[in-house]
Amino acid sequence: MKKLLIPIFTVSLVFTACENKKSAKNNTVNYPETTKKPVVDEYFGTKVTDNYRWLEDDRSTETENWVKAENEVTFDYLSKIPYREQLKERLSELWNYEKVGTPFKEGEHTYFYKNNGLQNQYVLYRKDKEGNDEVFLDPNTFSEDGTTSLGATSFSKDGKTLAYAISEGGSDWRKVIIMDVDSKTIKEDTLVDVKFSGIAWKGNEGFFYSSYDKPKGSELSAKTDQHKLYYHKLGTPQKSDQVIFGATPEEKHRYVGGYLTEDDKYLLISASTSTSGNKLFLKDLSNPSSKLVPIINNFDSDTYVIDNRGTTLYLVTNLNAPNKKVVTVDANNPSPENWKDFIPETENVLSPSTGAGYFFAKYMVDAVSKVYQYDFDGKQIREVTLPGVGSASGFGGKTDAKELYFSFTNYNTPGSSYKFNPENGTYELYWKPSISFNADAYESKQVFYNSKDGTKVPMIITYKKGIELNGKNPTILYGYGGFNVSLTPSFSIANAVWMEQGGVYAVPNLRGGGEYGKKWHDAGTKMQKQNVFDDFIAAAEYLIENKYTSSDYLAVRGGSNGGLLVGATMTQRPDLMKVALPAVGVLDMLRYHTFTAGAGWAYDYGTAEDNKEMFEYLKGYSPVHNVKEGVKYPATLVTTGDHDDRVVPAHSFKFAAELQDKQLGDNPVLIRIETNAGHGAGTPVAKTIEQYADIFGFTLYNMGFENLPVAPKTKIKS
Repeated sequence: MKKLLIPIFTVSLVFTACENKKSAKNNTVNYPETTKKPVVDEYFGTKVTDNYRWLEDDRSTETENWVKAENEVTFDYLSKIPYREQLKERLSELWNYEKVGTPFKEGEHTYFYKNNGLQNQYVLYRKDKEGNDEVFLDPNTFSEDGTTSLGATSFSKDGKTLAYAISEGGSDWRKVIIMDVDSKTIKEDTLVDVKFSGIAWKGNEGFFYSSYDKPKGSELSAKTDQHKLYYHKLGTPQKSDQVIFGATPEEKHRYVGGYLTEDDKYLLISASTSTSGNKLFLKDLSNPSSKLVPIINNFDSDTYVIDNRGTTLYLVTNLNAPNKKVVTVDANNPSPENWKDFIPETENVLSPSTGAGYFFAKYMVDAVSKVYQYDFDGKQIREVTLPGVGSASGFGGKTDAKELYFSFTNYNTPGSSYKFNPENGTYELYWKPSISFNADAYESKQVFYNSKDGTKVPMIITYKKGIELNGKNPTILYGYGGFNVSLTPSFSIANAVWMEQGGVYAVPNLRGGGEYGKKWHDAGTKMQKQNVFDDFIAAAEYLIENKYTSSDYLAVRGGSNGGLLVGATMTQRPDLMKVALPAVGVLDMLRYHTFTAGAGWAYDYGTAEDNKEMFEYLKGYSPVHNVKEGVKYPATLVTTGDHDDRVVPAHSFKFAAELQDKQLGDNPVLIRIETNAGHGAGTPVAKTIEQYADIFGFTLYNMGFENLPVAPKTKIKS
């Protein structure tokens, strides 16, 4: 069964050339002068000046002009990198292979996703009655530039109707379109203003979805903090959709989602105020007069129903089990005191799935996958022997499925998919990519290093076999460290191109992530957030001490919460790296919670309004507030999208403005603002390739490389 994851002020602006600042290659960078218009906020008696508050207004002409001016400077600089086009060509070449998803059956049809190679968006195919493949839904036709992408898709119980969501320009706001499957025609008016939502069908008559009321002000940056669950009945206008949960203004929930058990007997509603912890409610849909019953009525755990057998519910929870476990309970008395362990907690983090009448317990063991199969009596059937050391995903499907699918990958092995027989545990290769990359020429090594406080942290380092540990290898250290997110080994075309140039790619599993369960996550939140930065700094020091690289050849990279990681690390230790690459980062820690759904991140960060101690702690590491006058910061390429309504681009705008104003020395500080793009999901392949060519080109160029360090000479693996 499917579970919903939930994972102004305007001024005039004058553009004039400021003092010429030279890059590492002595290219003159004439930054636009960003006008300072101070706004003073007071927190617990401390006054804080915000010189660039006006850049928060994404609808103003002044901000638009600033974006154009900064992009002009940035792309002029990038255009002079001698191997920029060479990188773009190699990325395009390697990216250009067929990618096929695993099949799934809905009604009388079997569907799968496929990308022929360089298509901007994956295409949804189905097999016709003769077993031939036909295009069913092609998002590449939604817009000329490929910036309208396909989001959630959900079929009615009989498989005859499809509801699918689209995103325009990368925004989190969605439209939901309802299609007749046989004729491929649109059945009724499009639903609009849907956000952070699944699509959960109740039989064939209608579906549940979630959204906020449209905010006052900019829909891309104004605060949204009351999520609601709606029910849409087919054939009726959206304005008549019933609010099922979230209409009570005195109790706000920022993330609300609804999903059903596979037999359509129970509606489950999850309600959260932050990205960690949820209430859980149940409604018996077989009884029209049934009430909404609380299973969990507080935010002390992350709990959801994964499956049921009649009135027996199977729940996944970290309540009194930081590494998660599966419990059972009768739906008539579902509160925690009645729970019984089904798959008990272990020392490793559990991520279960169900399919074909079985449970599959997927564990992370030092960020590497192990999988065990159980029956519905809780008996362990077998350990599934995986194709290698890496990350396995899948093993999910409907109860009556005869076969299941899973995928496997690691940092130097392109992802392949396998067809699994749940009765005897055997599997066979279903699809393997034909890619011009010789995985045997590369290796991954897991190491453990000590952070500042002595905590042991794992890191996987991947590189071309035979590299010399001489401290001169261009290295990207990538991190995230937050929101219970786990970084497990996976193949990336872009990283493959980086390693072809002799590059090292290193990923530490920082505190704040979920690799070691709830305790590991909590150890990198609020007043312990500095642990995450210390872990990242220690990872860099390990790479330098062991001669993988040196400060002159090290780049640090991360996106979103990882952008915060890079921003905090480069302002705390600007001497540690040569290049900093913060992407779509949370960089103003005093105001992040005032934009869109940002207040929901308070579990990880706390807010400046909580208390004086929390304010001072946030101000102490907030990247925007810790750029110092006269410091030599690393060469920096800030990247963001003008339609990012998850982490609004004002974070990146203000950080870049501060750095450009205060940078000492010749290292360039540029901001690359992708237009008609959001936080990352659904970004067209063409734009993604251009972004990576610019990121890698900027990185190598500022490490001093006149030419690409290693020419690509890979061959298809025999």
